[in-house]
Amino acid sequence: MRINVVGTSGVGKSTLARRLAAQLNVPYIEMDTLYWRPDWQGTPDDELFARLEDVLTASEGWVLDGNYNRTRPVKWRNAEMIVWVDYGFWRTLRQAIGRAFSRAWTKQELWPGTGNRERFRRSFLSRDSIILWTLKTWHKNRQRYLTDMHDPQFAGLTFVRLRNQADTEAFITKLSQQPSPDI
Repeated sequence: MRINVVGTSGVGKSTLARRLAAQLNVPYIEMDTLYWRPDWQGTPDDELFARLEDVLTASEGWVLDGNYNRTRPVKWRNAEMIVWVDYGFWRTLRQAIGRAFSRAWTKQELWPGTGNRERFRRSFLSRDSIILWTLKTWHKNRQRYLTDMHDPQFAGLTFVRLRNQADTEAFITKLSQQPSPDI
């Protein structure tokens, strides 16, 4: 199975994607790991698209975590299912704030080898704030994915919209009850 888990920053995409990858026994791929370089420098699109294509074609099954909407032609050409984590605004914002605080407090490196760490100033007081990003993108993402679910261009993809934790747990249970494909 080839799944792209999408949703607004802080909603829980990575946690869900890791769970799905472990359950399906397929690689977990994080878009942020492919994109971010040291000192918060991004990877140019041509290189990012090539790296993405390489990892998506390296195995028959995977769970990809991340939006990066400009990469859709590569991601969704290779995907079978889009899992949209669409929790409510206040829950998503609360989770984003909690995650930013925790990461700034522990100074954990976000992506191995990059040295990139959340800092209180960056997380809460800058234009690059992940909190500000969550505020700016929650509504846009919701509109985008609602439109995508009904777009004939994506008719070959299965869309799963998870609106709360109960939906998420029911989806995971249902997925675990399906016979495993030969991957």
